[in-house]
Amino acid sequence: MAGLKRELGRRDLMLFAIACIVGPRWISVAANAGPGSTLLWMGAAALFAAPLAVAVAGLIRKYPGAGGLYLWAREDFGPWHGFLCFWIYWFSIALTLPGSAMFAMSMSAFALGPQYAYLADDQVYVVGVSLASIWVALGTNLVGMKVGKWTENIGGITSYILGGLLVGAAALVLTKRGSATVMHMTPDWNWDTLRFFGSVAFALSGMEVLGMMGGEIRDPGRTVRPAAIGGTLFITVFYTASTLALLVLLRPEAVSELHGLADGTAVAAGILSVPWLTPLMAVIVILNSVGGWGGLGAAVSRMPYAAGVDHLLPPAFARLHPKWATPYVSILVFGGVASFLLIVIQLGDTLNASYQTLLSLMVLVGFLPYFYLFASAWKCGHKWAAVSGAAMTTLTVISSAIPSAGVTNFWLFEGKLLAGAGLMIGSAWLVYRRAVRA
Repeated sequence: MAGLKRELGRRDLMLFAIACIVGPRWISVAANAGPGSTLLWMGAAALFAAPLAVAVAGLIRKYPGAGGLYLWAREDFGPWHGFLCFWIYWFSIALTLPGSAMFAMSMSAFALGPQYAYLADDQVYVVGVSLASIWVALGTNLVGMKVGKWTENIGGITSYILGGLLVGAAALVLTKRGSATVMHMTPDWNWDTLRFFGSVAFALSGMEVLGMMGGEIRDPGRTVRPAAIGGTLFITVFYTASTLALLVLLRPEAVSELHGLADGTAVAAGILSVPWLTPLMAVIVILNSVGGWGGLGAAVSRMPYAAGVDHLLPPAFARLHPKWATPYVSILVFGGVASFLLIVIQLGDTLNASYQTLLSLMVLVGFLPYFYLFASAWKCGHKWAAVSGAAMTTLTVISSAIPSAGVTNFWLFEGKLLAGAGLMIGSAWLVYRRAVRA
């Protein structure tokens, strides 16, 4: 991996992690579940996000090269396990981008003015602008981390702005009108809460992206641990405070998971007589999301690059751009697959049901590689982090199969989950066996 350039310092790394992990859509998802979700944020942070940060920091010190999950599983459990870990994680992130893009671009309609708010539920508009925005985000990372890291830095910085603006607006509304929601902080223990808890854990996941950039981090032994811990603390506070803020503005049943953040901001704008607030928030969400997509695309592209170097993928994946020293083939293929999945997932469903299917499939598939990660953490000596993280991973995988109230066709929902997971694991086996035989 000698061709990769070490461009990421401690500040870059922390903002990179925040940009990749923070997803504004999770604020609406949590607020829809009610004020009890704030305790779930803190519980998932203590039992999953914190162990994940400890495990990732330890594994990067042990294996400082590029590749992250692929490298760790390959070294600890063998080539097939490394390839499977890379393959299903890569596809889960390819699913994450469409879901995130659908949320952000649904909210983008509010940036155009009240007369265009109806576009937030227009499937053609949301899918079209989602495709365009994904390619803009990935394009900035084709030219190298020296330029691309600023996309992720903007994504991280706008997370601070987004949280501060939402909490500040809610605090002013609280003094003028009071809270729209009665704040009963104990969650209801039912199937919906279990399903939501999986979403909370997924929202807090992602610190492993730092490992994929291991070949481009300056002095990883001293840089990664403070960046991972600082990022985890910020993300926990961000989600908890932002969820409470949105519940001050709207009652849980009035929060749309797709554009509830925009609806809540519109309420604050009306009460505070600041009509510019909703378009501003929409622009911030777009910038934040584009930074996150760029970071995720850059990070996961290092996994097929590492697999290409090991001759498990065609030689093109092991190539670096002659000028920018980036795995450009991996980035382009990732963008193509994410675009394809964004279109295919719409078949036979409404926009909201498609969004729910994407959410559950990316949680189900995205968490399977964590079993490898926490097993590697156990071998690395971080046993408490491994036990806590593995237990939370199991709970999250189970919860992902529970459909939400927005899903009207149960069998179509479950069928897409099973087909998606089976396709990813089966295709991994076929590609790996062909590479080994070759």
